[in-house]
Formats: sequence, C-alpha cells, structure tokens
Amino acid sequence: MPLIDFDERFTEFLHAWLEENQDDIQSIEQVERMMPALYDRFAATPASWLDGLTPIGYFEAFDRAERLLALMESYLTSGVPLPDLLLMRIAQLGMAAENALMDILLDAGRDQQSRMICIRLLQDLGSTRPMPAYIAWQQEREEHDDLADFALESLEEMGEMAVPYLLEALEEANDIGKEALLSVLSRYPGHPQVFEELMRLFDALPERQAILAAYLGRLGDERALPALIERANEDGLKYLDYIELRCAIETLGGDAPERSFDQDPEYDALMGLD
Repeated sequence: MPLIDFDERFTEFLHAWLEENQDDIQSIEQVERMMPALYDRFAATPASWLDGLTPIGYFEAFDRAERLLALMESYLTSGVPLPDLLLMRIAQLGMAAENALMDILLDAGRDQQSRMICIRLLQDLGSTRPMPAYIAWQQEREEHDDLADFALESLEEMGEMAVPYLLEALEEANDIGKEALLSVLSRYPGHPQVFEELMRLFDALPERQAILAAYLGRLGDERALPALIERANEDGLKYLDYIELRCAIETLGGDAPERSFDQDPEYDALMGLD
C-alpha cells in the first residue's frame, strides 16, 4: 500500500489555516503555542485524500498490532516520515500489542530504529516482560550502545521491582555493564554490593570518575567521602571532573577542597561563555 506523508499533509493544512486566519495572528510565538491544538484539529478533520476519513480514523481502521508495526517498518525503510498517529494507535491497543512488540524487540536481525521504538512503546504500555532481555544487554554491553541505553531508561522506569534482578546481574557484568546497572542501583541504598562495586570502579576507572562520583553522591553513603576528597585534591584534575566530585562531596555532607583551574582549557572555555 502507498505510504502517506502525514507531515506534508499537516503542512498543507497549516498553510491553509494560516491563510484563513492571518488577520488574527499576531506573532510566530502565538502560532507555536497553538501548534499542538492545530495538530489535534488536523488529526480529527475529515480529509478528501483519505476518502473522507480523519487521520485518526485512518489508523483506527487498523485493529492488529502486527499490521501497524509492519506499516511502521515500511515507513522507516522508505524515507517517508513516520507518523506520530501510527505510534499513538499502537500504544492505544495496550497490552494487545505486547506480543508483536516483543517479536520485533528480540529479533536481532530487525532494524535498530524499529527495536528502539518498540522499547519506547513497551515502556508506554508499562510492560515489564522485556526486563530479562534489557538486563542481559547491559551485562556485556559496549560503551556506545544506543539499544542498551534505551533499555536502561526502561529499567529505570520499572523502579524498585527490577532491583533484585539488577543486583543478580551485577555479579556477571563487564565493567561497562556494571556502570550501567549501577546508574540505576545507585538510586536504591541499602545494598552493600552496590557501594562496593561503585568504589571498585571509581578506583579502577579514573577516566569515568565524574559520572561514578555522581552515582556515589546519589547513593548517599558517607564512606565514599575520603576517596572522593582525595581524588578532588589530585594534581592534573580536570575542571569538569572536579565539579562532579565537589557536588558528590557536598551531597554527602563533606567539604570539598578549593582548587584553582586557571590553566585548564575546559575552565577557560566555560568561563568564556559568561
């Protein structure tokens, strides 16, 4: 079936509306504020190019997630903009869409963008079914991994129910995976292995000290203060790393050392923004 460019059609609708209402328009900012309402009006307006259906009605005619997802993948491979209304319709199906979303999500041969959209949609549905896959992706992840990053956001959204599984996965994860898992676990104090692993990584990965310091501050364990203060005193410390270290130290109730960074290019660049 031919793919309809709903973005282009909305642009046509908007131009017609602007021409019709030009005497009432005072500024571009006014139009920008009205844009969500204008899009809703477009979506609910019968269109000749849809044989009298509204854009919303066009997608509501699809009652199976498999058909909608096949259409989504067609859009993604065609270069025609993916309609928001299509994704809204998939989400509207609720848990009836879960199986079809999981099929794409777990298929490593599928386009990555399709799989990342499925992560978002499953999150919108409140599904916890992909949690084992999301955790497994963290355990052996590489530093730059968009799919794993999307999955990590969903794990964070799942909240405390995911914590026991994250703690179990922590033992087998590589260091990059541990850091990812700890970004979530640092929100839940009271688990000794979280503090121990954070301190181990803080010592082993000085190039990651800024983000790890932030996690230590968030965890709220004052035992981290001596190591944070010692690192904040080190020669050669970069200004941006110092800022994160200082923030963590102060969050934990400590006093950060005063430092001068006049010779640090990062400091000069930031001060030049003032």
